[in-house]
Amino acid sequence: MKAAISPTNIKSFQKTYKTNPGLRLSRNALTRSSMMDVAMNWDAYRQVDHTFSHVIPNEMKKVTNQKASGRCWGFAGLNLMRLAICEKYNLKEFEFSQNYFMFCDKLEKSNYFLENIISTLDEPYDSRLMMWLVSEPIQDGGQWDMFVNLMEKYGTMPQSAMPESFQSSHSRMMNRFITRKLREFAASLREMHTKGAKLTDLRKEKESMLAVVYSMLCVCLGTPPETFDWQFRDKKKKFKRISNLTPMDFYKKHIDVDLNEKLCLIHCPMSNKEMNEHYTVSYLGNVHGGKDISYANVEIEVMKRATAKSIKAGEAVWFGCDVSKMFHRKVGVMDMDLYDWPLVFGTEFNIDKKTKLEYGDSVMTHAMLLTAVDIQGNQTLKWRIENSWGEEGGDKGYLLMTDNWFDEYMYEVVVDKKYLPKKVLDIFTRDAVALPPWDPMGSLAE
Repeated sequence: MKAAISPTNIKSFQKTYKTNPGLRLSRNALTRSSMMDVAMNWDAYRQVDHTFSHVIPNEMKKVTNQKASGRCWGFAGLNLMRLAICEKYNLKEFEFSQNYFMFCDKLEKSNYFLENIISTLDEPYDSRLMMWLVSEPIQDGGQWDMFVNLMEKYGTMPQSAMPESFQSSHSRMMNRFITRKLREFAASLREMHTKGAKLTDLRKEKESMLAVVYSMLCVCLGTPPETFDWQFRDKKKKFKRISNLTPMDFYKKHIDVDLNEKLCLIHCPMSNKEMNEHYTVSYLGNVHGGKDISYANVEIEVMKRATAKSIKAGEAVWFGCDVSKMFHRKVGVMDMDLYDWPLVFGTEFNIDKKTKLEYGDSVMTHAMLLTAVDIQGNQTLKWRIENSWGEEGGDKGYLLMTDNWFDEYMYEVVVDKKYLPKKVLDIFTRDAVALPPWDPMGSLAE
């Protein structure tokens, strides 16, 4: 074949298609039906079973709902902490204020962005780094260490103290206007620099800029309370009221989870990364001066053992994955055998995890909680997931992940240090290798 497609080529392509009756059957089905439903593999679907050998004892009955926002990483982190507060106070249900979390995150991301602009004043405006910095300065997504930064600086509060607003649950327009303002501010700071402004002048101007962002957040999300009261009835109907709390009081005194004892493991088998190496990501974060992104790149079996060990000990696990692949939202199942795409399209899809990452076919997109695992002998078979998309789909909002899906599309898990062997803990004592911000491991869960 020559460089351009010729009429002869077209005739050859048509002949290939017409000689395969299975493709015509697929065409007839797909023109009137959902691709996901047509490709569903009955042999995999009939084995869906939401029972597990090991389930954390305090699993929540009702899942949360992030609605039309990309706050999954925050929901997953807060859902992890709500297990602890429900156990401590014998609560049937509880939710933290995801709106307060969002307010703090947006404000800090705005400052982080402007500081990144100040640190790159001599970069050409059209450099790859600058184009990356201005692309999504306050997107909803995040990473585990970013969640810890917010908790440690701002604390948290019950949802009753700062409930959801329309904009927190439908964040696209709010993000659009704050992003537009931040790009305007970035251009102003760089212009001031070209005219000889000193760093102190830039920082003074930045303070005025952040006051604008703060006001925009108040307009969209409401004003965060400085103090609040928390009252509830436990499972035994006993009433309790705790008055005059601050967000940091609530976080430090009423939630028995030490987030700083948890570490993030990734599985990234790319050719430019080593296994058993410590990584961070440049220019990625939210709280200036907070914890840097910190990953230990390990083999998938290391991730599985640590995750299963945590769940068997009764502790849920925050994780990040590529949720869009080999997943049916209504059925609530992630399984590499769930769809028979080769049968539908008449071609095999032979791209491995390493190549998917290197050629942009897969990246971490979503964060959730693992709350159960099914183990037979020494083999993990499937995993149970607490999602944050409401109760529709799966088992009232809980999803099922098969072990082979874990291998292929799981990218990171967060487990307590006590569930990790010394050789893994030692990885975190080394200086971290800095990855560029556009690296696949710099993707944010949304």
